[in-house]
Amino acid sequence: WAPMRRVLELRVGNVEDDEFNREHSPVFHADNIVKPLLIGQGANDPRVKQAESEQIVEAMRSRGLPVSYIVYPDEGHGFARQENRIDFFARVEAFLHQHVGGHQGPAVSVA
Repeated sequence: WAPMRRVLELRVGNVEDDEFNREHSPVFHADNIVKPLLIGQGANDPRVKQAESEQIVEAMRSRGLPVSYIVYPDEGHGFARQENRIDFFARVEAFLHQHVGGHQGPAVSVA
């Protein structure tokens, strides 16, 4: 993580800085979200804690805005398990179909 941390700081900024986070973190600007949101969360994600995703979900729901939220209990940062990727991609397709339009294919099961 240490080598990547330097790259992250160069690209994004110092994420340990409270002022920086208040300026850039979506959780502090949730009131500006006006479009439907889909959040996929790995319960074991060491980078994006589940509580952080739930803050955005709660902010959206408290304002009556559409938010779809799925937690995969056996995932971390990114979805490594094929069945979870397939499930999430199907959810993305359905979400986009509902909110943007376009084609939605038939549901597939993972055997």
